[in-house]
Order: sequence, then C-alpha cells, then structure tokens
Amino acid sequence: MRLFAVLICLLLASCGENPAHTEQETKLDGSWRLHGRTHDEQRFSPLTQINQDTVSDLGLAWYADLDTRRGQEATPIIVDGVMFTTSAWSKVQAFDVVSGEMLWQFDPEVPGVWAVKGCCDVVNRGVAYDDGRLFVGTFDGRLIALSPTDGSVLWEVDTITDREKAYTVTGAPRVAAGKVIIGNGGGEFGVRGYITAYDVATGEQAWRFFTVPGNPADGFENDAMEMAAKTWNGEWWKVGGGGTVWDSMTYDPELDLLYVGVGNGSPWNIAERSPGGGDNLFISSIVALRPATGDYVWHYQTTPGDQWDYTATQQMILADLEIDGEMRPVLMQAPKNGFFYILDRRDGTLLSAEPFVQVTWATGVDLETGRPNIVPEALYHEGKGGAPYVGFPSPLGGHNWHPMAYSPDTGLVYIPAQDMNFPYVPDKDFQVSNLSPNFGVDMHAIALPPQQDIRDSIRKAATGQLKAWDPVAQKEVWRVEHGGIYNGGVLATAGGLVFQGNRKGDFAAYDDRTGEVLWSMDAQTGVVAPPVTFDVGGEQYVAVVAGWGGTMPLALGELSHLDSGPQVNRSRVLVYKLGGDAQLPPKEPLIRAASTAPEPFGTDDQVARGHVVYERYCGNCHGPTAVSGGVLPDLRYAAALSEEDLWFLITRDGALEDIGMVGFGAEVNDEDLNNIRAYIVHRAHESGVVDEEAR
Repeated sequence: MRLFAVLICLLLASCGENPAHTEQETKLDGSWRLHGRTHDEQRFSPLTQINQDTVSDLGLAWYADLDTRRGQEATPIIVDGVMFTTSAWSKVQAFDVVSGEMLWQFDPEVPGVWAVKGCCDVVNRGVAYDDGRLFVGTFDGRLIALSPTDGSVLWEVDTITDREKAYTVTGAPRVAAGKVIIGNGGGEFGVRGYITAYDVATGEQAWRFFTVPGNPADGFENDAMEMAAKTWNGEWWKVGGGGTVWDSMTYDPELDLLYVGVGNGSPWNIAERSPGGGDNLFISSIVALRPATGDYVWHYQTTPGDQWDYTATQQMILADLEIDGEMRPVLMQAPKNGFFYILDRRDGTLLSAEPFVQVTWATGVDLETGRPNIVPEALYHEGKGGAPYVGFPSPLGGHNWHPMAYSPDTGLVYIPAQDMNFPYVPDKDFQVSNLSPNFGVDMHAIALPPQQDIRDSIRKAATGQLKAWDPVAQKEVWRVEHGGIYNGGVLATAGGLVFQGNRKGDFAAYDDRTGEVLWSMDAQTGVVAPPVTFDVGGEQYVAVVAGWGGTMPLALGELSHLDSGPQVNRSRVLVYKLGGDAQLPPKEPLIRAASTAPEPFGTDDQVARGHVVYERYCGNCHGPTAVSGGVLPDLRYAAALSEEDLWFLITRDGALEDIGMVGFGAEVNDEDLNNIRAYIVHRAHESGVVDEEAR
C-alpha cells in the first residue's frame, strides 16, 4: 500500500520538492528534503515536540539492520513519509518512516576491486531528491537517477574522465538551477579534481569545472584555469594536482551562487607536486560558481600551497550575522586546518578567522591579505628528509567531513571538533603508485620503531569534543569531551537540543546553551553519521544511520579504539520518537580465537623490510603495526599466514578482489610480499595474539 500511495503522490506532483515551496517556507516546516535540511546547510530544525522537557521520554521507534558492514556516513532524506538513505558500497534504501518497513533497496553493484582506489572506506553520504527523482553517486564514479517508488534506474552517467585513474564518489549530490551536481574523490591517488552538473531530467552533462589546471600545452578550459596555472610550478599535471570536490557544496538561491569546497593537493608534499612552491589554486579553497553555467565568480583559499592535507571540503553554512554593527550575508566554515572562517558570501571577503582547535602550523590569519601566517618549521618539504615536523592539526583535521550545525536561536555553531598532532616528513622513496596513496609524505614512518615517542605523543593528544562556538565573537562557549577523535555529525533543533553520536556508540541529546547531557542511548556501535529530525503525521522523529568505519579505524588501527576498546561495526538505521519502546537485540560479544600464525621466520632485515612495505601498501586499510581498527580483518589472525600458496594467491594474484582485497603483484614482488608475511607473523607473536584465549 505504501508503494501505491507514493506512486499516486508523485503522479499528482503533490509530494517532495514543490517548485513553489520557497526556501523560507522550507525553513519553517518539519521536513528534511535536502542534505542539510535547507539550502543553507544549517542542519537546524524548527520542530519542538521533542524538547528539553520531553526528551527524557525519547525511545527507539524502530531499527533496520543494513547488509554492509563498513562505515556508514549517510544523511537520510525524508519525502512524504518515506526515508531514503544510503549505506556502504553506494547502496540506496527506502523505508516507511512510521513502520520501519523497507520498501526497496537498490544495489549499484560497485566492483569490489574498486575499493583499492579509495583512501577512506567505501562510504556514501546520501542521496539528493528533486522533481520526483532520487540521485546517488556511486563509489566507482557513476551518477544514477532512481525512481523513488521502486528504486528502478531512470538514467545513469559515468562522471569519470579517465577510468584508469583512482576516482571515487562518496559525497551526496546537490541540486540547483535544474542541475544535479557531483564531485569526486581521489586526491591521494594522483587525479585532477573537478565538479560536474547534469540535467536532472535527462542526465545530459551541462557543465564541468576543473579545480586545478591541466597541461598548459593542451590549452585551458576557461580563464579561471589560466589564472590558476600561474600559481603552479613544474609539471604538476603528471602527478594529477588533486583538488577534488569530495564532499561539501552549498547553494544560495538568493544570490544564485553555488559554493564548492575543494580538497588537498596531490601529492601532499608540494616539493613533489609543484617544485618551487606556489599557492596552487584552487586546492584547499572555497570557490563560488554560477550553478546554471559553472562560471567562476570568486574564490577564497584557506590554505595556500597546502601540504598538510588541510582540505576545504568541510561543510559550509550560510547565515545572516551582525558583524561590527552591520548585517552581513556570511558563509561559515571550520575546515581541516583548524581556523573558523567567516566570509562575506557575496564576494568572498574574509571577515574573521580564529583557531577553534589547537593550531601550530600558523600563528593566525592576516585579515588584510586573507593569508595564514605559516611558521617556518611547518614547511617540512624544506627539511630534506630530516626530523619530522610534528604539528596540529593532523591530516584528519580539526574538523573533518562530519557535519556541524548552526542554531539561529542561540547564535551558536556546534562543531564535532578534534585535536590530534601528526609527524610530517618527506618520503625519500616517493614514487607514483596505482595501488597505494601518493602522499609524498612518509605517512607510516610513525609506525616504525624509532618513532615510539611520537606515537606516544599522538595517543596522549588525540581527543575529540562537541564544541559550541560563537561565530561573531569567535570564541568557544562550551564543550563536551568525547575522549577519542572521529565522532558523529551534529543536529540542532528549536527544542533547545543538540544531537550527536560518538565513536563509543553513545547517541545523545545536549542542552544547546550549556552542553548538559539530557538524554542518551547506546547505539551498540560507533556513530559517525549526522542525525536528522522530521515530522510525519504530527509526530516528531529523530533518525541516525549508525555504523563504525571510515578512514579512522582503517588507517589508524589501534589508535581508533584506545579509549573504548575494539569497536564492532553494527550497521543500522535507528529511528526514535517520544514513547518509543522498541529494543535492540543484545550485543553480540567480540569472539575471536587465538591466531594460528606459524612460528616466526625470516631474518631481522627481512622482517624490517616487510614492515616498511606493509605500511606503504597494507597499513592504510588494515592499520599501522598490523593492528586493525575493527572494520577490516586484523591480518595477525589471517589463516593465510600459515599457507604460503594461499598468501600469494590473495596478495599477489587478487583472489579476494571481489570483496575489495586486490592483488599487489603489479607493484610488489614476491620477495617483498613474503617479507610482509614475515612481518605480520612477527607481530602476531610479539603482540601475544597467538597464545591468547578466545575472546
């Protein structure tokens, strides 16, 4: 019956995004039709049924288990009683929000082999909806329009310019000016970033804007690229350049401007990317475009010549604030580099910038020039392979992709912030790879024995917080300490509440003026996705997609669970309402038999060599020092350690590529593959997992 009702609704054009439904009307209703609820991406709801007085009665209305056990990062979209959300591997689900019944699921069948082309898990951050169509970007680079009634494909396009390159799509599309707009990822893999717009009805490409210039000998696509090329040096196009638009976009209907957040340069090390330096436009920048044509309007670069992975792809919030006695239309962003920026969104003028977390790479931002005052020791590319620069923030940023929220009631921005330092040192053995990230930085030097002191300092420094930030005064008002980093996105409501999940599995509601915990429930798994709230039939619901994963547990291994123990992924949609009485099943204990690794083998030199090669090719997914973060297998327990033929079948020949484990034979010889095995066996014995009891 629900499918029939939705079909009638769509045929009568009486549901969804009504063209006559203005932005102001949307701000006042209880819907959640857009990624940030409204075009301004404030993630603020006017609903008040669930408030500071009633939130103690909030209970689970229903839950639905997902069939992917990887990181879950989606923002659900709700259209007339139907929730549309996504899960890992770019799957799309439709649920009846009252009963929790799954109406349909669409699987784009992303090839497992594509997983090696992503830096940060096979995640997806949600769909877009417009004019009776759903839009999803797939991990392997397609943009697909689906029917909301049954998930059937309406049209499909390939957004990738070169399928031999490691392009991926993890972000949610946006819709503006009759166009559905999507970027891509791959900044660590030597790609050239761009953003593309397609006609919502047909999928025909309308325009494409490259974010970094290509080979000047081929000509420039537009004046903006010719301007940008003057800020690069060397033959940057041979290593890609980077600048991918992998997450945030924001549309201003009044100014008719699309604001695009641009990612890091590729490789990170500017000495490898652009010898001689340069600002390297438009990496780590906010770029304003005309959504109908893709024409460049203005830009502001948060981190000129970025070499720390300080992307500006983080969420951009639009609001009107009184600055120095004058109401200004502003854009607010808290990007990875640790400064909270306020720009006049009409022309990109910098109004203020202050650190919201620990920042050591710069002493501040010059308001006259808009440029950061970079400290000399942070320019590690000039160190010629010497001691690392250990600074704040880390490549994970003072704030990552996890959305923040702004409440016009309190005037505060609620930021999922984090403090973590990291050692930056040039990779003296750098070479372009198709099977591992091209940082130009020895990312895994931290895992090698001489860096124990640095590892200890990172463990002590890595903390996460929910921060309430006054954007006008540029100061912190309150904070909630979470312990470790990589906590969930944020929702603010007119009920005086701020909702957020965290890495430990707590899903909580806080007083929006004090940070006091007013309600909490165990999600049974880490929550990194942002919550939403909506009204159906006069009843308010709160929903979040739970599931531990993403770059943190993959790339940082044991550091990802120091404060909470190994985290188990339980991928679910959780929906709450007042008086909800549904119950989650009991937690399944983590049961893992002792490792069956054979007796250690290989010389000390072979084990040391295996460690170096492991960190380059394996550590980004299975964790530094061969300790998994809990999402992908911990190789110390791998049965293949005891069977040399099976080991080579998997690691060299790609026997498990259908589930994402590709073969590395094209770049790693048999001797080094066996050295990796020797190192992992050594780690299994050294860490005691061979002799431990089942747990």
